[in-house]
Amino acid sequence: MQINTEVKLEKSIGELELEFGGKLKDVTVAYETYGELNSSGTNAILICHALTGNSHAYGFTDTENGSEAGAGWWEGLIGYGKVIDPSKYFIVCSNILGSCYGTTGPISINPDTGEKYRNNFPLVSVRDMVNLQYKLLKQLKINSLELVIGGSLGGMQVLEWAVTYPDFVKRIVPIATAARHSAWAIGLNEIARKAIYDDPAWDHGNYSEQPHKGLSTARMVAMITYRSQTSFEKKFGRDIRFDNDGKDKPYFQIESYLHYQGEKLVKRFDANTYVTITKVMDLHDVSRDRGSLEDALKSIKAKTLCVGISSDVLYPPEEQKEISALIPGSQYFEINSIYGHDAFLIEFEQLNDALKEFVLE
Repeated sequence: MQINTEVKLEKSIGELELEFGGKLKDVTVAYETYGELNSSGTNAILICHALTGNSHAYGFTDTENGSEAGAGWWEGLIGYGKVIDPSKYFIVCSNILGSCYGTTGPISINPDTGEKYRNNFPLVSVRDMVNLQYKLLKQLKINSLELVIGGSLGGMQVLEWAVTYPDFVKRIVPIATAARHSAWAIGLNEIARKAIYDDPAWDHGNYSEQPHKGLSTARMVAMITYRSQTSFEKKFGRDIRFDNDGKDKPYFQIESYLHYQGEKLVKRFDANTYVTITKVMDLHDVSRDRGSLEDALKSIKAKTLCVGISSDVLYPPEEQKEISALIPGSQYFEINSIYGHDAFLIEFEQLNDALKEFVLE
């Protein structure tokens, strides 16, 4: 089957007013689309990515035209015959505001100075991210969304979508997320940022080369929160390695894994971006200027499926149950997994089963 897929696209959105004051000029959004929009502009699905994610949610091979794209980060949910099916829906995934994968962020050029924003990138919010996505969708001639779905920071965007644009969204699936960031999650982010700030290469965000040590350590901290004690025991236990024919000091396999993950992020991400987006997450609160949390969530009109993960220590299932309880008519589903917060990127069989029932109802 021929696949109508457009990857690595960019659109100029123009000016964006920001929630905390000020504005961004000449804003650009990077995005990908899969499938075709119907004539009424009503068969669209928006996928929202997490902290270090990007717009490449789905990879493909078009045997008819000989084109292909590398695997996307949510391959297990998107594809022909899967619950998010590009033969039925027009699927959009855009890179978030403040990121470093094409959408305007700290590594972008400030039109007022001709230099990169770096640490002068303005304070932005999840609400700003959603408002920018809305502008993009209107440019794409989308008149309503059949579904908005995402996990972690993606789930924060999902909730904000349903509160900010209640008549534009038919269904939402927030996964392993927060309606407002907890003290626990804020504390963990501050440790990660402190690691970046303490790197001598940081230079108050004016670095010429990435603060390698700080960003790597920040990622190592995060990786601990993305999994669970049980999953680490199962995968690594107390497995010890020796280098240099046993002449070097021994090290645990879990140490090697964390260092590898830290190095891997440094090669593909930006420290100012990491600081910017973690602050966005900490500031996230759907009830800001909207009364109580109950008031905000009760305003949601979209049909809702809240998804928790049994072993998630970052956004525990109790938090997802509270969100679900405050949204009128919401359903709750829990992924049973040892893989912690990252289970929404792993347990595709459970997610597909839950979503099929929800989306097809």
